[in-house]
Amino acid sequence: MSHKYVYLFNEGNASMRDLLGGKGANLAEMTGLGLPVPFGFTISTEACTQFYNDGKRINDDIQAEIFDAVAKLESIAGKKLGDPKDPFLVSVRSGARASMPGMMDTILNLGLNDETVMGLAALTRNERFAYDSYRRFIQMFSDVVMDVEKSKFDEIFDDIKRENNCKLDTDLSADNLKVVVERYKALYLKEKGRPFPQDPKEQLIWSARAVFRSWDNPRAIVYRRMNDIPSDWGTAVNVQSMVFGNMGNDCGTGVAFTRNPSTGENKLYGEYLINAQGEDVVAGIRTPQSIDEMQKAMPAIYKEFARIASLLERHYRDMQDMEFTIERGKLYMLQTRNGKRTAAAALQIAVDLVKEGMITNEEAVLKIDPRSLDSLLHPTFDPARLNAARPIAHGLPASPGAACGRVYFTAAEATDAGRRDEKVILVREETSPEDIEGMYASEGILTARGGMTSHAAVVARGMGTCCVAGCSEISVSEKGKTFTTASGKTFKEGDWISLDGSTGNVYGERIDTIEAVVSGNFATIMEWADGIRTLKVRTNADTPHDSGQGIKFGAEGIGLCRTEHMFFGEGRIMAMREMIVSKDEESRRKALSKLLPMQRGDFKGIYKAMGDRPVTIRFLDPPLHEFLPTEDLDIKALAKEMGIAFEELKQTVASLHEFNPMLGHRGCRLTITYPEIAEMQTRAVIEAAIEVSQETGLDVVPEIMIPLVGEAKELAFVKDIVESTAAKVMKERSYQLTYLVGTMIEVPRAALLADEIAKDAEFFSFGTNDLSQLAFGFSRDDAGKFLDDYYKTKIFESDPFARIDQAGVGKLMQMAVELGRKTRPDIKLGICGEHGGDPSSVEFCHKLGLHYVSCSPFRVPIARLAAAQAKLKADKGEL
Repeated sequence: MSHKYVYLFNEGNASMRDLLGGKGANLAEMTGLGLPVPFGFTISTEACTQFYNDGKRINDDIQAEIFDAVAKLESIAGKKLGDPKDPFLVSVRSGARASMPGMMDTILNLGLNDETVMGLAALTRNERFAYDSYRRFIQMFSDVVMDVEKSKFDEIFDDIKRENNCKLDTDLSADNLKVVVERYKALYLKEKGRPFPQDPKEQLIWSARAVFRSWDNPRAIVYRRMNDIPSDWGTAVNVQSMVFGNMGNDCGTGVAFTRNPSTGENKLYGEYLINAQGEDVVAGIRTPQSIDEMQKAMPAIYKEFARIASLLERHYRDMQDMEFTIERGKLYMLQTRNGKRTAAAALQIAVDLVKEGMITNEEAVLKIDPRSLDSLLHPTFDPARLNAARPIAHGLPASPGAACGRVYFTAAEATDAGRRDEKVILVREETSPEDIEGMYASEGILTARGGMTSHAAVVARGMGTCCVAGCSEISVSEKGKTFTTASGKTFKEGDWISLDGSTGNVYGERIDTIEAVVSGNFATIMEWADGIRTLKVRTNADTPHDSGQGIKFGAEGIGLCRTEHMFFGEGRIMAMREMIVSKDEESRRKALSKLLPMQRGDFKGIYKAMGDRPVTIRFLDPPLHEFLPTEDLDIKALAKEMGIAFEELKQTVASLHEFNPMLGHRGCRLTITYPEIAEMQTRAVIEAAIEVSQETGLDVVPEIMIPLVGEAKELAFVKDIVESTAAKVMKERSYQLTYLVGTMIEVPRAALLADEIAKDAEFFSFGTNDLSQLAFGFSRDDAGKFLDDYYKTKIFESDPFARIDQAGVGKLMQMAVELGRKTRPDIKLGICGEHGGDPSSVEFCHKLGLHYVSCSPFRVPIARLAAAQAKLKADKGEL
C-alpha cells in the first residue's frame, strides 16, 4: 500500500497538525519531549476524508494499517487486545486540527468484554475497578457508537444507587456494578436487537468509524460554522493505551490550565478527582477538587505536574489546557493544547507573555480571536443567574450583549416607557426605519422575522444594542400586544424578558446584567494592532453620537452615513411624508426645504464629531413607502394630521406599494424620478461642510455616495445634479470645497461594468449586504427560514450575509476592483456592508487590496485586530 494513514506517536510532531489533528500532533510532540504519555497511534485526517469518499466506511487497507499499529502497541505493552488473562485496553478520541472542545466523541476502556473484565479484575485484584470500567465502556460505546441515548443508562445507574442507598457513584460495590453491567447489556440488546459486541477488534473499528462520523454531528457542524472551520478538514482518531484513574485512592484524573482561563492570572488553575476517569471531570458528573488540593494530598505528583505544565507552556509559548491521569501514584499526560480563554484573559495572557519575553507583539496580536472582543464591549448576564435560567426560545444572535427589560410592541410605546426610565425590550414581527426612536429607547430588540443583516440587526449593531432576530419560535401579535412561544406560553406588554444577543437565547424572566469593563490590556493590544495593519477601519454612523462612539473605538472615518435614518426623528417625519404625498415638483421642493436645515444640522454635527476624518454620506436609499403607515387606523390619523382626505392618502400608500421593494423604486432610481431630492441632499452636504470648515478651520472633504447604481449612465445623471448643485452652493458661499462622488457596488451588473462606472466614480464602496442578496437571489430577511437546511446538507458552511461568499460575491468584488483600477488607478476602495466587521471578510478585503473596511461602531475593534492579523498572515504567505 503506497499511502500511509496511521502514525505511531513517535512518528509525528507538532508541525504535522493538518495530518494528525491538534491532539495527535501534540501527543506526538509530548512523546518526543520525553514526557509520560501513554503510547498510541493516530489515524490521520486523510483517513477521515477517505472514510467519507468510501461511503462512510473504513476500507480494508486502512483497517490493515490500524491492526498493524495495534500489534506494535501490544508488543510495547506486553499485552494483547482481547487476552482474557492480561487484556490490553485502549481509549479512542477524536482530534481535529482546530481545537473543538466538547464537539467530538470519546470512548474509554475499549477491549473490555465479559471475559476480559474478569481477567482485569484478577490481574489488578480490584473487582470493583474492573466492573466500573466495563460499565463505563458499555455506556460510552452504546451512546457514541450506536446512538443509544445516554440518559437511558443514567436512569439505570441512578435506580441501582437508590436501590442500594448509595449517594455517590463510588459507594457502589463490585456486586452492585455487576448488576449495572447486566442491565446495561440488557438495554443494549433491547435497543439494538443484538448482544453487546465482544470482539475488541470489532469494537475498535466501530469506534473509529464513530469518531469520523461525529465530525458531522449537529453540534460539530454548528461549532465549525461559528468558528470558521472548513468541513473538508476532517478529524483524526487517536488510539492510546489506557491508564486508569479509577483503580483506587492513589489514582485520579484531572484537567488543568497553566493560567487562569477566566482572568489570565499566571497561576495553575484546574480540578481533579480521586478514583475517577476523565469524563467524570469534563462532564461534571462528580464535583471535583481544586488542583491546589492536590498539592496537599499528592505533593510529589503535584510537583511533577507543575514542572511539566511550565515546560509545556514555555515549549508552546502559550497558555496550555492539559488533561492528566494518575494511576497507582504515577502521572500520565493525556493531552495538551492551547487553552480556550475569555476575551479578558486572552488580552491579559498575550500582554503578560510579551512582558515575560516569551512572544513578540506580533505573535500576541495573532493569539487573540477578534470575535471574542465583542464580549468586552457589551453587557453580559450575571453567570450565577444565567446558569439557573432556561431559554424559552432561540433566534439569530444578531447583535451581541445581554439585555433585560419589560416587553413593548410598538416604537412609540417603547419610547414612552424609556422616558419613564423603564428598561425596555422592543418586540416586533420585524422592524422598519420608522421604529428607530423606539429602538434607541430599548435595552434590546427581539424580532420574529429577519436575518443577520435585517434592519433590526444592522441598526442594533450600529447602536451597540443587543438584538435577537429571526426568532421563528415566537408568534407576535402586535395588535394584541402579546407574543407566544412554541410551547404555548404567552407574554404580554409589561412582562419581563431577557435576551442574549451573543447566543440568540430568549429567557422568560428577569436576569440581571453586568456592565462591560475594558482593561488597559485592550488599549495595549489595539495599539500593537494599529502599528501593524495597513487596512483602514471606518465606522457606519448616522448621528454625532454614533460617530463619537466609533471614534472612541478607533474608527478612522465614516464609511457609511445612511441619510434616511435622519428623516425618522421627531419633527422630521411629517416633512418627509409631505414630500412623498406631494403631487408636483413645486410642492415637493417646498417640503424638502423644511428638511434641508435639519439635514444640514445633522451633517454639521457629524463633521464636527469626526474632525478631519473622511465622511462618506449615502444619499436616500430605501423605497418611499417605508416612510408611510400601512394600517388604516394609522393612515386615518396621519391624514387628519396632514389635513388631507383619508382616501387620498390611502391611494398614495397603495400607489407606492411594490411587489419586491428591494428591487424597486429606490436608491439612485428615486433621484432619476425626483432630482430635487438629490439637490436638497447635496446642498445640505456642501453647506454643512463649508460652515464647519469656516467655523473650525477643519478641512472637511465630504464623500457623496450614490446607492444602487447598475448602469454607468445612472451615476452620470446623478453626478451631474450633485456637481451643478455643489457649484451653485460654493458660488453662493464664495467658498471652494473639495468633495468626492462615488458609488456603492451592490448590484452585480455594477461589478461587471466597473470600468465604465469608474469614469464617473472617484470611489467604490462595496455594499455587500445587497450585493450578496442580489448575487444569491436570496431575501436576506427571509433566508433564515431555510439556511439551517443548507448547513445541515453542507450546501453552505456559513451564512453568506455574515461572512463574504468569496467564491461568488468575492469574485464580483475582485472583478470590480480590477476593472475600476484599470480605468482609474487612484480609485478609493472600501466596503460598508456588515461584512466589514467579520474577521474572515476583513482578511479577504486585505487580500483584494481595499483601502478600508467600515462596520458598526462596536465592531471597529474587531476589524482593527482582524486587519492586523490579515497583514501578518499575508506577510507569512498564509493568505
